[in-house]
Parts: sequence; C-alpha cells; structure tokens
Amino acid sequence: MAAPILFESHSHTPLCKHAYGEPTEYAAVAQQRGLLGLMVTCHNPMPNGFSAAVRMSENELDQYVDLVARTRDEWQGQIDVRLGLEADYFEGYETYLEKQLASKDFHFVLGSVHPQIPEFREKYWSDNLVDVQQTYFELLAKSAETGLFDSIAHPDLIKNFTSEAWHPTRMLDVICPALDRIAATGVAMELNTSGVNKTVSEMNPFPAMLAEMRLRNIPVTLGADAHVAERVADGYETAMRLLENCGYTHVNFFLKRERQEVAIEDALASLVPLTSSNEPNVS
Repeated sequence: MAAPILFESHSHTPLCKHAYGEPTEYAAVAQQRGLLGLMVTCHNPMPNGFSAAVRMSENELDQYVDLVARTRDEWQGQIDVRLGLEADYFEGYETYLEKQLASKDFHFVLGSVHPQIPEFREKYWSDNLVDVQQTYFELLAKSAETGLFDSIAHPDLIKNFTSEAWHPTRMLDVICPALDRIAATGVAMELNTSGVNKTVSEMNPFPAMLAEMRLRNIPVTLGADAHVAERVADGYETAMRLLENCGYTHVNFFLKRERQEVAIEDALASLVPLTSSNEPNVS
C-alpha cells in the first residue's frame, strides 16, 4: 500500500446540531482508510439567529477551534487534523464573513449556498423552480467572485430541492456561464460524494457539469461531507474514477489556504479499501 497522501476535506462536528460523533472518531476512520489527514469543516456561525438550527453559534467558535486543536494534538504523528470551515455565502453578509475568516487560522474554507435554509427560501424562492435553479447558480458564481473561499461545496445541491423541475442537460445553458465566471477566479469546486444519499442519487455535481468544469481547468477538491464518522472518505474510489472519466488527472486539498495537488492514480493507490475486517467501529 502506498504512503498516505490524501485528506478528507469535508467533515462536521456535533456543534452544527446535525452531525454525530467527535472529531477523534472521524480521525480514526481516516486512519483506517489510509488518509494523510482530516480537515474539519463545520458550518460557520452567522449573526442574529441566521439558520441557527444547523450551525454553531457565534459564542461557540472558540470552542470549535479548541476542539479541533485537541484532536490535532491527540492524533499527532498519526493523522494530520486541520482546522477548516464550511461558510455560507449569502448576499449582504460578505463583510461579516470576511472578518470571521480572518479571525482564526483556517487551513481550508468551503463556500456553500444552501437553498434549504429558511433565509434562502424567504429571499429567493418562487413557484418557478427553474428560476430558483438559475438564481442558485448565479449565487455560486458570486460566491467565487468574493475571493473568500478556497472551494465551492456540493455545487449542484439545488437539484435535490427542486427535483421535479430538474433537467440537467437544459440547465447547462445556465451552468456553463456560471462556470466561466468561477474559472476566472481560480477558486476550486468540490466533488461531494454524499450526493448519492440525497433525493437525486448521484454525486454533486453531476457528470456533465464535472466535464464542463474540466474543460475550464477548474480544480476539484474531494469531500464526503461526513456528518457521521463512518462516512469519512466514503465513495472516494468511485469519485476519483468519475473524475478520470471526465478528464481529470489530479485531485486537490488545501493547507494554509494553499492548494495541494495529488495525482488521482497515486491517491487511489494510497487508499485502504473497506473490508469486513476494517469497517469503522464508531458506536
């Protein structure tokens, strides 16, 4: 088995109120899977009760930083645990977010547009779901253009909340101009393996969108969006083969907000396949 070289770049903690298990449990699975490290990327605090049910509060940010630091110390020399953040992009909160991201030494910041939260529904939703989809991809492009984020998370998430109106081939006419704008920023985009467990059962984004990303040389980060420890690196082998089918030769992660590039062939060789003998035991 090749030496570990890959990170889990998208994982959560109980502070977000919808994930289970402590980061040390996630680190244990990362070790079992042959990963080099674990990036903890819990949902960022937002002010004035903004979607408070699915994120840590502002006064818990220091607790979050300390939790990751303790886990990093515990796993020193075994798994490289780093402090990251999944931060919501929402128009009007750019200055707040800029200050928040500058306040801690984050190694990786995922930018997310979450169409399921009440604030998105109130501001952007309509009976015309195609219009909602178009708005979502416009917001993705705007999020990249802020320069606040390293990678854009689950970049076709909208399909799971507008599935009855989701026609991916037709939506490419909207997606491709958004990808042009994202490519111009140099920001990466995520291939999120958790999509197979959602309403539209496929990774985010869908293959044709991935292929368009490749045509524009948009770097890809890989994340399982783990809300339970056993999902760390879940589907990574399938995801990297999908990337290869779309023309990618490398996958990426970030350290100190700097992109690290790994050959897919080497990353695949480094992973430990899940078997009955090494399936995660994280009760």
